Amino acid sequence: MTVRVLLVDDQEMVRTGLRLVIDRREDLSVVGEAADGEQAVARAVELRPDVVLMDVRMPGTTGVEATRRITTCWPGPGPAPRVLVLTTFDLDEYVHAALRAGAVGFLLKNSPPDLLAQAIRSTANGEAVLAPSVTRRLIDTVTALPAALLPNAPVPVPALREGEPADLLTERELQVLVLVARGLSNARIAAALDLTEGNVKSRVNRILTRLGLENRVQAAVLAHREGLV
Repeated sequence: MTVRVLLVDDQEMVRTGLRLVIDRREDLSVVGEAADGEQAVARAVELRPDVVLMDVRMPGTTGVEATRRITTCWPGPGPAPRVLVLTTFDLDEYVHAALRAGAVGFLLKNSPPDLLAQAIRSTANGEAVLAPSVTRRLIDTVTALPAALLPNAPVPVPALREGEPADLLTERELQVLVLVARGLSNARIAAALDLTEGNVKSRVNRILTRLGLENRVQAAVLAHREGLV
């Protein structure tokens, strides 16, 4: 299945470069472009792409506001497109704002082309995608919180009993958990461990269930907090 992508960036040169990178992949296709947030919302409704590749800083309606409108006010039919934020600025304020607005991931414009292509595929599959530097800082922020504050934290993580998660997971599941904590997508984990992507997805779901977690970010935080990474 081809992943349909809408490009949103106020610089035509950037959009042209991204189109060249994306359209080179047989399973990815750019179906439209937008130069600002207002256009992004309108084009998303018109074209109904699978993924919106969204710039943050644009004149008028920002990428964050456009993301919020796409993810929370989607007119349907069908599910809203998933939004992957792509920006030059590796700033926590942008990361947090984009994720709160409903973006599935956050990637930097200087990312290698293959990483960008894989991030688009992962976003289309509903996987969280974060630039490695962003993942590390997000984990540091959450793990630095006092335990008493964790229930109200953006990424609450249940406390584990002594010996967990090693007592609850198989050796291969622990390997998968470590790679999730390092920010790898299912496809990259599959390649690293010589597994199928479907097998990795099943193992990730089992890990979340056995550890009482809701998502991959919680799993990454837990792995770092328990010293597995």
